[in-house]
Amino acid sequence: MVRVGLTAERLAQAGAELADEVGFQQVTVSALARRFDVKVASLYSHVKSSQDLKTRIALLALAELADRAADALAGRAGKDALTALANVYRDYAREHPGRYAAAQLRLDPAAAAASAGVRHAQMTRAILRGYDLTEPDQTHAVRLLGSVFHGYVSLELGGGFDHSAPDTQETWTRILDALDATLRHWPTA
Repeated sequence: MVRVGLTAERLAQAGAELADEVGFQQVTVSALARRFDVKVASLYSHVKSSQDLKTRIALLALAELADRAADALAGRAGKDALTALANVYRDYAREHPGRYAAAQLRLDPAAAAASAGVRHAQMTRAILRGYDLTEPDQTHAVRLLGSVFHGYVSLELGGGFDHSAPDTQETWTRILDALDATLRHWPTA
């Protein structure tokens, strides 16, 4: 029997909230069943496995991030757009650390192609067109931005900068300045 009110979407949302509370790696179907005070077996009519649940949480997080990024990028170009996108990722990670971790989940090719990850790539490439980057440099730059954004955010969330000066916001601003300068003066092959 399907419990009234439980859906795959509701379970993904509750799983995302749980991930923010206890960490994405701790999210399981069992943990979610305890949250709803139901038997684990009753959730399997909505999700196939813990991996399916985690995939659904990842897709939710990617969609939330893409929506925020689209709103932040509207009407912006160049450094202003670059900064807006970077701040969306950093702010989302700070507000939703479990969901941010979920957004890094490796998806199977079909799920990845149908996910909001495609929107993220399109928005990043749109920013890079403002710097007159074409392929293959655009792909190199997408990878650079992703590495810097994710690397900084991960280190910051993990407390890697807690015991040193200057303030992390000052460093973040300088990094974005450096990325802008790099993109404006992209090295030729």
